[in-house]
Amino acid sequence: MASEELDEILEQVAAKEAEAEAAGAEDDGHPRWRTTLYCMWAAQTLAIIGFSFVMPFIPFYIRELGVTNERLLPIWAGMMVTGSGIAMAIVAPLWGWVADHYGRKPMVQRAMFGGAVILALMGVVKNARQLLALRVIQGALTGTVSASVALVSSVVPKALMGYSLGMMQMAVFSGSSIGPYLGGVAAQNLGYRRPFFVTGALLLVAGLLVLVGARERFVRPARPAPQEGSAARPLRHALPQGVFIVLLMFLLLNFSGSFVGPIFPLFVEHVSGAPGEAAEQTGLILAISGATAALAAIAIGRVSDRVGYKRILVLSTVLAGLMCFPQAAAHSVGQLLLMRALLGLFAGGMLPAMNSVLATAVPRENLGRAYGLATTASAVGWAVGPALGGWAASAFGLRVPFVIMGCLHLALALAQQISL
Repeated sequence: MASEELDEILEQVAAKEAEAEAAGAEDDGHPRWRTTLYCMWAAQTLAIIGFSFVMPFIPFYIRELGVTNERLLPIWAGMMVTGSGIAMAIVAPLWGWVADHYGRKPMVQRAMFGGAVILALMGVVKNARQLLALRVIQGALTGTVSASVALVSSVVPKALMGYSLGMMQMAVFSGSSIGPYLGGVAAQNLGYRRPFFVTGALLLVAGLLVLVGARERFVRPARPAPQEGSAARPLRHALPQGVFIVLLMFLLLNFSGSFVGPIFPLFVEHVSGAPGEAAEQTGLILAISGATAALAAIAIGRVSDRVGYKRILVLSTVLAGLMCFPQAAAHSVGQLLLMRALLGLFAGGMLPAMNSVLATAVPRENLGRAYGLATTASAVGWAVGPALGGWAASAFGLRVPFVIMGCLHLALALAQQISL
């Protein structure tokens, strides 16, 4: 029965592709939208592999840089994410405005080439303060996910928006599954500095792939006439009123999702009882959860075009929240791995659905601004969540943040059901 339903969904996707072609790609998408989509998928996968390459051992790298107080270590780990998130929140609307006025492809290249330089420099820092400074610069300069989603959203037919953005989210989850494991193995064998140079190289290749393969038919929007009133209140006219509710959902989603991120390697170290193997074990756990999320993202992206984005979003958020609670009781790496794999399976549908809601609610000419604001909202949540999660771990232990994370997801699902 499940096989028949899957075949039916695939047939519907193929029918939508044929319908988009019959209608004319020039009217509802770029003539080379498929090439751009697959190129961006590959580039985004490489970029996320690079960014996630260093995540399994960031707390241990901070310890090597001189922060030896174990109570301060979770706080420093949270600050690394918070500093980057605050910078991204401040700068993202500017990049969104530039994207709408000068093109989305240059913004993707800025994020990837800029990230290549900054991540490589992290391998030569002398103390935690220098690392924190570079993390702040990284937040201000990068943002490959929102830039790539804005580019893809501007070229694909709207009838296939859920499928296309599901593919892009699959790239994020695929990269997140491969990068941490490879990074953990690299740290185990090469130390904590050399993996940053590998990250820089991966982002450089991703940027070159976008430069060569991605296409964008960008026309700079004309300045509106003064009598239309849009120049006086450009934001209100550019974005429908309901979009601001969606932006709030982006903030809350990233707040709850990032709550345990910086302390997770420390929790793996605590559960395993083997400090020397924690980086590799963390990488393996993140790899498995990322793989299940990637599989879910592409499948759910297709299904959401059929059953509706809100229904998928609420259900995914509830199931992800319920899987947070058992993690607090994990007493072995195997138990934690299984629970994170299930969490990834349920979490895989959240961001594709959110991106699809936003993409279908905003005119194409304002997608850069919309995703810039979405990045700001996400970055605020991404900044506050880890800071509070690190504080909670320092005050109450490493298990309590998982309980809080579950409660946050369930509250978010209720807010989605009421507001969207």
